[in-house]
Amino acid sequence: MFGSIPLVRRLYDTLRTFSPFERLLLYVLSLALALSAGWMLISLSAVFSTQIPARGGSFVEGAVGTARFANPLLASSQADHDLTALVYSGLTRQEGGTFVPDLAERVSVSEDGTEYTFTLRDATFHDGEPVTAEDVAFTVALAQDPATKSTRRANWEGVEVHVDDPRTVRFTLPNAYAPFIGNTTLGILPKHLWKDVSADEFSFTSLNTVPVGSGPFKIKDVSLDPVGAPTEYVLESFADFTLGEPHLRRITYRFYPDDDALFEAFLAGDIDSFLSLSPKTLSNEITQNARLVELPLTRVFAVFFNQNHASFLANTAARQALAASVERSALIDRVLGGFGEPLTGPIPSDILSLAATTTETSAASKILEDGGWSLETASTSEARPLWKRKDATLSFSLATADTPELVETAQLIAEQWRALGIDVRLETYPLSDFNQTVLRPRAYDAILFGKVLTRPLDLFAFWHSSQRNDPGLNLALYANTSADKLLAEARSENDTDARRELYRTFTTLVAEDAPAVFLYTPSALYVAPAHITGPAKMTVTFPAERFLAAHTWYRDIEYVWQIFTK
Repeated sequence: MFGSIPLVRRLYDTLRTFSPFERLLLYVLSLALALSAGWMLISLSAVFSTQIPARGGSFVEGAVGTARFANPLLASSQADHDLTALVYSGLTRQEGGTFVPDLAERVSVSEDGTEYTFTLRDATFHDGEPVTAEDVAFTVALAQDPATKSTRRANWEGVEVHVDDPRTVRFTLPNAYAPFIGNTTLGILPKHLWKDVSADEFSFTSLNTVPVGSGPFKIKDVSLDPVGAPTEYVLESFADFTLGEPHLRRITYRFYPDDDALFEAFLAGDIDSFLSLSPKTLSNEITQNARLVELPLTRVFAVFFNQNHASFLANTAARQALAASVERSALIDRVLGGFGEPLTGPIPSDILSLAATTTETSAASKILEDGGWSLETASTSEARPLWKRKDATLSFSLATADTPELVETAQLIAEQWRALGIDVRLETYPLSDFNQTVLRPRAYDAILFGKVLTRPLDLFAFWHSSQRNDPGLNLALYANTSADKLLAEARSENDTDARRELYRTFTTLVAEDAPAVFLYTPSALYVAPAHITGPAKMTVTFPAERFLAAHTWYRDIEYVWQIFTK
């Protein structure tokens, strides 16, 4: 066939005239040319191509307990929150400490900060029905309804909701409140499925077990035990997720009765990942054979002083010395297994990029001496010298709940203070009684407790003088008019830089007044799937937030020319 083509025929005739050596040389040169061309193509591909996550892959997550309410309005357990984070979407989504549009395409805020208007994307629920402004208004109304008993009710009190059109929803606040944007991460329920569920049935409907949302993963299958409790969820990627179809195809979520069963499942290879809220309890076998991801929590653990209950604690030098004498690194190592950060102010250092001012520039003994205290033995009945000032002795009780971490922390602090010459009596209460017996009536000299900070940051409930009594959370009964003004201004200031400066000034005041001894902010530890790229160290308010970027996690990569990634 090819012989009939003149050019090919001439090349064939010419090749027949070559000697064996000339033919060998031609073949070698031809091979070299082919290899060079191939190398050039590979090089060009490397220059003009990039690697991107490939679709595919899965992992199996384990958890202790079960899920009762895979519902953003009722979620209470860790499993509830995990599933809610995977299944539902809100108007916004938290990303690296900021808030980005999710179901919303854009948001505008009025100049006075009291009106937020959201324009929705062209989004759909997992069953194919469109997400509309009516769904948003319906979900917020349920959150506000006392009969629903939503855990999110306080976030929406006093907020008016207006549906301007199917894609526009508007919120009117009674007063400017900058942290309101954080409330709009609330997962949106599909009205067409929930509208006929009464308040009495709200906690019992099967929609809490087999939820339908608009998030990155949708429920494919649920396995139930004989009493109807879920034992396993199989979730698959949702192609129409607003921020892009997830790279992973499937996530399986399994439940175990206790930590021992969970650990055994991991060691047996039945699960790939799990969350540990107490990293100290992880065995060496697990930590040596896993990819551990630290999740610093926005939680502040401190000893709060009640100066009204123990009058000598009204002495600033005494409080500053107590703060200066605590060895925080020892607490973190022994109580948290090394997973935590020392804290010397009311705000963890990575929130708003603030570093709290500290009084730890002098020895505690020197602070006491300068404040008029002396170390002495008043009677032979005292086993050791104690710090005294006029008629007062530095002696008080330290109350806390009987959870292991709190008790161990309290014991270590008490040991450190006793070694300094301070008499500390440790009082522990059952967690079930702690709130009513100690916390709410403010019946303590000093209390060891933890507070959960939200983002955007709002410290009003924790430190404003109006919050000194229950149900306020100002456990130090702190009262400073300058601090009150700063806290009120910060919660109404929409400019991030301006709000940061207000909180920076506030932390300086707190350092000077020393109403509490700040100890540490703990971390959760995520035993992440070894074959999945994506879970990384991030500061979270709740551990379920580790799944907020699950749609970006991936197993494999592929190379494509950059022009096709535009």
